[in-house]
Amino acid sequence: MQLTEDFRSLVLNNTPLLDVRAAIEFKKGAFATSTNIPILTDRERELVGTMYKEQGNKAAVALAEELIKQEGKQQRVTKWKEYINANPQASLYCFRGGQRSTISQIWLKEVGVDITRLKGGYKAFRNYLMQESLRISTQVEKLIIGGRTGSGKTILLKKIPNSIDLEDLAYHRGSSFGGFIEKQPAQIDFENNLAYKFIQFEDKYPNSPLIIEHESHNIGKAFIPKPIYTNLMNGKLILLETSMQKRVEIIFEEYIKNSLTSYVEKYSQKGVKIWANTIENNINKIQKRIGSELYKKLQNILATSLKVQVENGNLQGYKELIEILLISYYDPMYDYQIAKSKIPTLFKGNQSEILQFLNYQLSN
Repeated sequence: MQLTEDFRSLVLNNTPLLDVRAAIEFKKGAFATSTNIPILTDRERELVGTMYKEQGNKAAVALAEELIKQEGKQQRVTKWKEYINANPQASLYCFRGGQRSTISQIWLKEVGVDITRLKGGYKAFRNYLMQESLRISTQVEKLIIGGRTGSGKTILLKKIPNSIDLEDLAYHRGSSFGGFIEKQPAQIDFENNLAYKFIQFEDKYPNSPLIIEHESHNIGKAFIPKPIYTNLMNGKLILLETSMQKRVEIIFEEYIKNSLTSYVEKYSQKGVKIWANTIENNINKIQKRIGSELYKKLQNILATSLKVQVENGNLQGYKELIEILLISYYDPMYDYQIAKSKIPTLFKGNQSEILQFLNYQLSN
């Protein structure tokens, strides 16, 4: 039966992965290309685990076979076979590459289906990913896009092929108001996905600098592991300069229009109220930092803007809220962070000037 520990190929080929661990294990962390079709349910896994601790491996295997029985075996094999038919290049794994994946591989072989199993399973593959993240983040040259909130750093980043969008991986825009309607990925998933990006970047752009956005250690609830973060911030800074008017428009488009649309699509007309409550909650979170006077002012602007929006659909009132937040909250915080930053500044300019500069750097 085939085994592989060529984990790099799995990443570069985005190989589909059949995860036969229990659902509870999968939810804690998996790989971007994996699909969970467990050999044991959460309850069955718990019972087998207890038996293993009390009476050893042989008794645990016997219990597992008793729990699954013939009908359960057929159901599992049928689901696995359907998945493999749809993903013929798939590989198989359990937690340590031990009995669960071995038994799954044997059962599939019995019905004429060959599938490669990951040597060492999930644990070995994840260890590989974490080691590669550390190695690549250490070795690669880093160029870091900085700039005030709303300057369009993410927009710029999407125009640069040799880049990794950390906020996209974290599914969060990195500010107090940066959450999306959907939940962020589990921390382990975020780390695994970041490792995939590092490895694929190294393969595709072996002689190019890695370009990322200037982030804090945490992006919403996701956090970049400290050694990786230290490595990523050990680069040179490119500052994106954008006018206040343009910044307000960028934030208005993303945080107001697009965000509101997503809430309405999910919750229908209730979405407007849920969205407004989210904005209000975010303002509440920064109350201590902005002071009671500014806090009350922002609350009033939000209430007035929402009233106008409900009456005639006009969203323009929110632009005043955005500009006040930029001037009174985000810009002073940014200026403080830049003043204490030890990252050397390589270049400053608007979007087109930075793209020109980067093209020149890459061609020389």
